[in-house]
Amino acid sequence: MSHEAEARLSKALSRPAGQSSDFDLNPVLRPAGRNLRPAAVLIAVWLQPDGARLILTKRASHLKHHAGQIAFPGGKVDATDASPTAAALREALEEVGLAPRSVTVVGELPSHETVTGFLVTPVVGFLRGAFLPVPEAGEVEEVFTVPLDHVLRPENYAIERRLWMGEWRRYYAVPYGPYYIWGATARILRGLADRSNP
Repeated sequence: MSHEAEARLSKALSRPAGQSSDFDLNPVLRPAGRNLRPAAVLIAVWLQPDGARLILTKRASHLKHHAGQIAFPGGKVDATDASPTAAALREALEEVGLAPRSVTVVGELPSHETVTGFLVTPVVGFLRGAFLPVPEAGEVEEVFTVPLDHVLRPENYAIERRLWMGEWRRYYAVPYGPYYIWGATARILRGLADRSNP
């Protein structure tokens, strides 16, 4: 099953992709002329004998951006990072203890513009073998996994809305058990799901 997931994702990454942003469902709310800060996240797909799983985090509740939300390991691209991929791998090591040498990077998804002013590059990589997550206490409240098949099914997504800064904003959500995956994370995954189901 892991070989099937690997082949499916590799094929999906070879297909054309559309734009991705927090404003895709709210185009009239998109501000003009923003100075976006570069960031990168790692979409780490853990290949296991009984199926592939996606590694996600629950962010700490005291953080300035996206507190308490479900997110990929990742963060801002530093001046010392050679590339967005290098930043995503560094952040994954810092946040969940995932060693860069354990990850086989296979590509990137379209950059995603967040409502909080970041331009995020999602980096896709495969992980094989044992992995014991070590959450970074200052940033990560929990590390967990979701079956890859769950987030690659478009029918598992809903479009919901909430009031934010006086405006109703619509967003994607793909809940899994007790985890409410929504916002930028769900939008990025929905783009991958669409490319995986042409």
